[in-house]
Amino acid sequence: MRATATAREWAGLAVLVLPCLLVSLDAEVLNLAAPSLTAALRPTNVQLLWILDSYVFVLSGTLIGAGVLGDRIGRRRLLLAGSAAFALASLAAAFATSPAQLIAARVLMGLTGATLMPSTLALIRAMFADPRERGVALGVWSAGFSLGGVGAPLIGGILLEHFWWGSVFVIAVPATALLLIVGPILLPESRDTGATGFDWFGALLSLAAVLTFVYGLKRAAASGLSLLPLLAIAAAGALGGLFLRRQRRHPQPLLDLAMFRDVRVSVALAANALSFFVLYGTQFAIGQYLQLVLGMTPLRAGLWALPSVVAYLLASLFGPGLTRWFPAGRVVAAGLAAMTIGFAVLAAAGAVALPAVVAGTVIFSVGLAPAYILTTDLVVSTVRPERAGMAAAVTETGTELGGALGIAVLGSVGVAAYRHELPGTLVDALTRAASLPPEAASNLRQVAEHAYSNAFVLMAAMAAVVVAVAAVLAATFLRPAPTAKPAPAAEPVPEHAAAPLPTSEPAEMATQAAARR
Repeated sequence: MRATATAREWAGLAVLVLPCLLVSLDAEVLNLAAPSLTAALRPTNVQLLWILDSYVFVLSGTLIGAGVLGDRIGRRRLLLAGSAAFALASLAAAFATSPAQLIAARVLMGLTGATLMPSTLALIRAMFADPRERGVALGVWSAGFSLGGVGAPLIGGILLEHFWWGSVFVIAVPATALLLIVGPILLPESRDTGATGFDWFGALLSLAAVLTFVYGLKRAAASGLSLLPLLAIAAAGALGGLFLRRQRRHPQPLLDLAMFRDVRVSVALAANALSFFVLYGTQFAIGQYLQLVLGMTPLRAGLWALPSVVAYLLASLFGPGLTRWFPAGRVVAAGLAAMTIGFAVLAAAGAVALPAVVAGTVIFSVGLAPAYILTTDLVVSTVRPERAGMAAAVTETGTELGGALGIAVLGSVGVAAYRHELPGTLVDALTRAASLPPEAASNLRQVAEHAYSNAFVLMAAMAAVVVAVAAVLAATFLRPAPTAKPAPAAEPVPEHAAAPLPTSEPAEMATQAAARR
């Protein structure tokens, strides 16, 4: 019988929500600050993309190494050290004076941020042995992202109204200070006591593979499929192959490839990655649409984002409870189907504008929460507790890499669609319009806004198709694990007959823990 969690574990869960607040605050306020940042630092299009997604690319490349490092040295120790370093990197970003400095700070934030999510998920696995309590805990953990999202528009909007763009990064400091004070008191230490050493070369291989792939992808987006980006993508594939080969042969690998033998794990990871591919790939476009096309201030745009954040919060708390009546795979598929509907509604935003944006974001947020939570719990529950950090890191790697690819791919599609109608960017067009006579300025703004609206509709439509594919995969493969059939009743034996020799019972098949997050 599994032990139930005590008051200390539930209080410790509240502490583990702090890193979630930290990460979600940083992501949301950066989207709000993008126009102000662009006006102050004047980055090129490529530099702006690096500012926005260098964090998630570096983070996704180092998550597996960070998760395994936490298994080795202790998840609480790594969480506290990583949080302190993340706060320092955030301060460096806040006071950057050039695009290059800001990109460097964002890279450091990615390196340090990689220690946060795997550590918190592994600690939840260690603190909550009961699957039902763990599902509740993961729901609360995920809701922490929503709480950060609720606070980000208000806090970020106020800061951007009264201070410089870099002030949005300073808010990481008080959250980190609170975590460092109460974390050592409430959080238990948890580590893999049987593990020795750390595969540093394997960690470098995984990072090099991801970053080389990103470089090739960005060069291809900027200049087309010329020789250099193709070589970079090929090199990334070779590095990834070397990493996987090393993991098969290493006595204590960073990545346990055996977990992928379960097709449900692979599909859960794919559904997770595709969900965040479309989410990250459209979030920046939505922020730009509200501020530049609809003419909202950062604060007002943030306030209009609150309904979707509240929807995600409520769905995180109550959505996983549907597994009491329906199989987890059905709930995941239904959530992905809801996301499809949400993006289809967003595709109508070019004609209906603000109502469609709000309705679409609310609908896809309701679907995202249970899908994310349940697929995460499925993956983390398949490994032994000692390797929970590794499994959590694999999940977050898929999430972050999928999201970063969404920014690059859908962002590139949006840029190409806009440039098909008008050269440059929307910011460039609005800047030029400010120096023109009123009639010419009005005409240029209308053309630019129409071009951006068309690009926005195309991105939303592509997102709907992608997440619909994920819904089909989940409905097909995320079915309940088979259970052993009861043995047939034995024929009655006459009293005078000799008793049959004992036979071994068939081994009971292990059932997958219901994925609740």
